[in-house]
This record gives sequence, C-alpha cells and structure tokens, in this order.
Amino acid sequence: MAVRLGDDAPNFTAETTEGTLDFYDWKGDSWAVLFSHPKDFTPVCTTELGAVAGLKPEFDKRGVKVIEDVTGNTVNFPLIADEDHSIAEAYDMLPNTAGVELAEVMTVRSVFVIGPDNKVKLSLTYPASTGRNFDEVIRVIDSLQLTAKHKVATPADWKQGEDVIITGAVSNEEADEKFPGYETVKPYLRTTKQPS
Repeated sequence: MAVRLGDDAPNFTAETTEGTLDFYDWKGDSWAVLFSHPKDFTPVCTTELGAVAGLKPEFDKRGVKVIEDVTGNTVNFPLIADEDHSIAEAYDMLPNTAGVELAEVMTVRSVFVIGPDNKVKLSLTYPASTGRNFDEVIRVIDSLQLTAKHKVATPADWKQGEDVIITGAVSNEEADEKFPGYETVKPYLRTTKQPS
C-alpha cells in the first residue's frame, strides 16, 4: 500500500552502520529524511552519498536527521541494509516488477521527509537512472518548517527569504494584523515578506 502525505511514517527496527536502530526512537521529535538507493556501488548512488554528506551542516541547521536505506559505506548518517526489502515495501519504494524476483529488484530513488509528529510531509520518487536534487529537498524542508509555524504557503520556485503567500484561511482583517503591508495581487493571492 502506498505511503501518502499525512500518513504516519511506518516505524521499523533495522541494523544500520550505527547499530540497531528503531526509527521513531532515533528520530525523536526531530524532522527526518529517509531516502533509498537502488543498489550498491552504482555511480549515481556514489554522487548522491557525497551530496548528502556534504549537506549535513544544512540538515543540522534545520534540525533534520538523515537516514538512508541501502548497504554501503559509512558516511555521516546511518545506512540500512534492508536485505529483505521490508522497509522498501513498507514505504512503497519498489517499482512495478511483475514477473521479477524480489532479490533482483532495484528500488526506485525515493525521498521521504517526516515531521516531528511522525507524519509523512514529502514524498518524491525518481527513476533509478536519475540522481535526486538534494538542494530541492532542503528547499522543501525550509518551506515545510516555515508553513508549519505560520499561516503562509510558498510560491513556485520559492527560496528562503523570499516573499510568501498568505493562506486563504487568513481573513483580510487577520492579515492586516499579522502581516502588515501585505500586497493583494489577486483577491485570492496575497503576498508578504517571509515571517521570521
């Protein structure tokens, strides 16, 4: 069954490069990123491991823990072997593989962002042949954390520090109070400076 936005992220216990790990216990009340890799020792995987390891300071700044579902080399986040594909199955990371033995299946390149409430906040899936854009994952985490605290949404291609959209749940009177000087672009589109 597919894992959808707003669902509880499936909990699991797994052997990792940092020992036995219960996902919920390890995550605590932090944000977390769970991502899969199709197979060991592939060139695309190597570039992704390096990209995520290099972004550790950015994840740390946002209070986000990173975990990866793969057998591989130790980096600065735990790696899970998932040899029986139980986590890949729980998170629906397997492609349509009718007629193929599970041992031969490569997972798709999935990314899940899980909030402090253990709910799935983001789900992205790429084909095995395409490397993920982890700068986009950071951008989405910024948006998720901002919109969780304020009654705003972020527009297309938004980046940290840019103007945001006041949600429709906010009346004009409340917007006058909470977001003084906001701009009405259309009756349904009101923009304001990013709240701090």
